[in-house]
Amino acid sequence: MKQKLSLCLLFSLIISVALPARSGHAVKSEFMSYKGLVMAGYQGWFNAPDDGCDRGWNHYNKKGLFEPGCCTVDAWPDMSEYAIQYKTEFVHKDGSPAYVFSSYDKSTTDLHFRWMKEYGIDGVFMQRFVQTIKSKKGTAHSNTILSNALDAAQKYDRAICIMYDLSGMQASDADKVIEDWKHLVDDMSLTSRKNNKYLYHNGKPLVAIWGVGFKGRKYGYPEFDKLIDFFRNDKKYGGCSILLGVPTAWRELGGDTDHDPRLHDVIRRADIVHPWYVGRYDGDSFSRFAPNIRKDLEWCRSNGLDYVPVIWPGFSWHNMKPEAKFNAIPRDNGKFFWRQIAQCVEYGVEMFYYAMFDEIDEGTAIFKITNDPPAGKSTFLDNDGLPSDWYLRLAGYGGRMMRHEVDFSAGIPDCLQ
Repeated sequence: MKQKLSLCLLFSLIISVALPARSGHAVKSEFMSYKGLVMAGYQGWFNAPDDGCDRGWNHYNKKGLFEPGCCTVDAWPDMSEYAIQYKTEFVHKDGSPAYVFSSYDKSTTDLHFRWMKEYGIDGVFMQRFVQTIKSKKGTAHSNTILSNALDAAQKYDRAICIMYDLSGMQASDADKVIEDWKHLVDDMSLTSRKNNKYLYHNGKPLVAIWGVGFKGRKYGYPEFDKLIDFFRNDKKYGGCSILLGVPTAWRELGGDTDHDPRLHDVIRRADIVHPWYVGRYDGDSFSRFAPNIRKDLEWCRSNGLDYVPVIWPGFSWHNMKPEAKFNAIPRDNGKFFWRQIAQCVEYGVEMFYYAMFDEIDEGTAIFKITNDPPAGKSTFLDNDGLPSDWYLRLAGYGGRMMRHEVDFSAGIPDCLQ
C-alpha cells in the first residue's frame, strides 16, 4: 500500500513538473482587438475628505489646500448628474456653493461608463501608477477604482485595459509591476471569463506600459526587458500583447527621447506604439506637426506594428503651475480636437486614444464640464458656451468616422451642432 502511494506521489510530481502552469487568462474576450475602437485614458484619481478613502482632497488640492486661490484643477465638472457630491469652499457667480465628485465612489464610475456607452466611446485604459501602488493606501484606492470599473464595464458593455504608468519609478520597482499584475490576475480575476470585457489585441490580453524611452528616468533597458519578457513569456501570467507609451520623437530619437538606438529594438518587441502628443503642438502648429503622425504610422506598418496616436482637446494648468512659461493650449470650440481626429482618419489610423476622459487638473478632460465654474480667486475653463457634453459628442462621432460608419468630415459635422 505504501509503495503504491509513493508511486502515485512520484507520478503526480513528474506531471506537475512536466506540464506548464495553466494560463490565468481566458482564451477570448468580447473585445478581441483594439482596431476599430476609440478608447480614453481614465485617471480615476480624485478624492474628497469624506469619501472613505482617507486621501483628503486628492488631485484637487495644492500644497494641502483646496480653496479659492489654491487648487490644481483647471476645469470644473458638470455636477448635475452625480449621485454623490462633495461641498467645497468655492462658490458660483450666484453665490451658491460648488460641489465636486470623488472617483472613489462607485456611482461616479457608473456614471462615467454610462456616458461612454451613450456617446460611443468604446472603453478606457485604467491608469495604474507605479508610484501609487507602492503604498498600501494607494493600492487600496486603485483596486477600488478598478473593481468599480470592471462592474461598470460589464453593465455598459465597455472595454477595460490596464495601463502601467512608470513615471517616477525606480529601477527596482519593475518587480512591483510584476507583483501587481499577478495580484490583478489572481485576486481580481482581471482577464478571466468573468471579466470578459478586458481588451485583447492580436488574440491576447493587452497590457499598456507607459513611460518607455524618455530620457532622464531612473529606470531603463534592463527594466524594459524584464517587463516585456514577463508579460510575453511567463507561463501563467504572460502570453500578453503589449502597448508601449513612448515619447513624441521616438522614431527620430529626438526631443525628450533617450537617444539610445536600443529603444527601437525594444519597440519592435511590442504590438502597439503609442507616442505622447499632449502639449507638443497647438492650433497654429498642428498642420506642421501632423506629418509626424503619418511617418510614425508608416514606420510601424513597415515593422509589423500597430499604432495609436493621442488625440486631446486642449490643455491648461493655470491653477496648478501659474508660473509656467506656457500654461494653456486653447480648445477653440472643439475645432482643435476635431482637426486631430480628421487628420488621423485621413491618414488611415485604425484606433484612437483620447487623453483624457476625466483629467480636469490639466484641462484635457473630454467628459462633461460646466459653463458655470466657481468665481473668485481661482480661474477655470468653461466649455466656451457649448453644451457640457460637447467633447463626448465629438469623440464618439470621431470613432464612427474612423470606422467609416459616417462620411468623412474635415470640419465639425452640422449634426453635432
